[in-house]
Amino acid sequence: MFALKSGLLKGHEVDLVQSKTSFQNYLMTTPQWIRFTTRKASHMLLTILIAACGGATLAQAEERQYDVFNLDTLGGTNSRGNSINNRSWVAGFSNLAGNQSRHATLWRNGSILDLGTLGGPNSSVTWSVKNDRGIIVGISQAATPEPLGEFWSSAAFYPGPNNIGFINLGFVWEKGQMRALPTLGGDNGFATGANNRGEIVGWAENTCHDSTCVRPQILQFRPVVWGGPGQNQIQEFPLIPGDTSGAATAINDQGQAVGISGICLPSMPCFGKKAA
Repeated sequence: MFALKSGLLKGHEVDLVQSKTSFQNYLMTTPQWIRFTTRKASHMLLTILIAACGGATLAQAEERQYDVFNLDTLGGTNSRGNSINNRSWVAGFSNLAGNQSRHATLWRNGSILDLGTLGGPNSSVTWSVKNDRGIIVGISQAATPEPLGEFWSSAAFYPGPNNIGFINLGFVWEKGQMRALPTLGGDNGFATGANNRGEIVGWAENTCHDSTCVRPQILQFRPVVWGGPGQNQIQEFPLIPGDTSGAATAINDQGQAVGISGICLPSMPCFGKKAA
């Protein structure tokens, strides 16, 4: 796998050009002209020429250069970075030697770290976490066999032959330790994102055997947030009226979460669902 590193080219400030507001800069990169009052046409022409050159200088200053470099693996031939924060921590997964299993992986400060599992053969960071305080979240198999034969949402994220057959739980990794996140009473969970307040989102099964679930999925799952006064406190998000299952996929520092809502599917909850 590889990562990209960018940097701004050096530029010079030009007094005759003013920047727009940050929102306008996001939509438009054209500089705002400063109006000068003069009675001489030559001065007006000079103003226009200098401002035009200044605009070109700013455009050049905003160009980015990228370097591509490889990230180490844990011995396998398949790895991927799925998340990067403002501290340049890259998180994702790497296969182990033999490519029969993979572990959640952190690349930081030029080194690679195996985050381990919750007891099962596989784990992974599958979504962009965006936490800058040292929290990484993802999914991991536990050592417990899956009692209902569900494939759960994580089956597509692991290599065979052990991508199914085990309970999967959302995890949070912090200060060198991985711990499991609770469900809503069901067997499986999935953690996707975390904000800088320590709130974590994802989805988790409840105890309802839903006849409308597409087999091999049996239990409903709901969008959830973990956090609050207790580390393992879990709270369910509402669904769009009429839906039975859903997932939360990201949360910002204001506590606003996004996700999907729809029917009960056996795999990654994205098909046949609505944004929420």
